[in-house]
Parts: sequence; C-alpha cells; structure tokens
Amino acid sequence: MFEKRTVIYKKKDKETWTKIKSALKDGGLTGFKASHYLQDSVMAGGCGAKLDPRDFGSKGKIDHEVYVIKVKENDVDKAKDILLKNGIVAEIDESLLTDAALKTKRPYI
Repeated sequence: MFEKRTVIYKKKDKETWTKIKSALKDGGLTGFKASHYLQDSVMAGGCGAKLDPRDFGSKGKIDHEVYVIKVKENDVDKAKDILLKNGIVAEIDESLLTDAALKTKRPYI
C-alpha cells in the first residue's frame, strides 16, 4: 500500500516544477507526488499583521515556496529517462533550509 518515494526535485522554482509534472504525466508515470511548502517563516511586524516586508518591493510579491517532486523508488530510472527525453534537469537544492548567515562564510578577522 505504502511505497517508499525518492525526491527527484526540490527547489524554489515553480516553472521547472510545473514542467517536470507535465512531462512525467505525459510520459505515463503514475504515482508520483508533487507538493510545495512555505520554507520561510514570516516575522511579526510592529502592528501584528504578520506581513512580510519583502513582498512590498518594486517587483511585487516574492514566491517563498519550496517545490518538491517524489517518485516511487522503482520508478526513478523511468522518471530520469522521461526528463532526459524532454531536456529537463531536475535538481535538489540541499541549502534551502540553511540559515542565510551560514551560507556565506567569511574569515573572521
């Protein structure tokens, strides 16, 4: 009933996530899971409205979602073949949950 799944895509890129979902469906792969979740926590504003100040820049609201696609373990090779035929590269960004202060390492002087 429950099968172990392998993550083949995890990144903050909705456009590629949508392309991968479509390619897998068109390629006949069933039983894969596509999901997304909010990675960033919203800091409480002074007025308690919990508005994210990054959403009010000149470029409008920022997409803070992390997009994930998981396939059954026995379908990993088939998924790779489908993506290869469609020219899509599936990536897993391991640094998504790393604190921004830890991503850039500078020597302490």
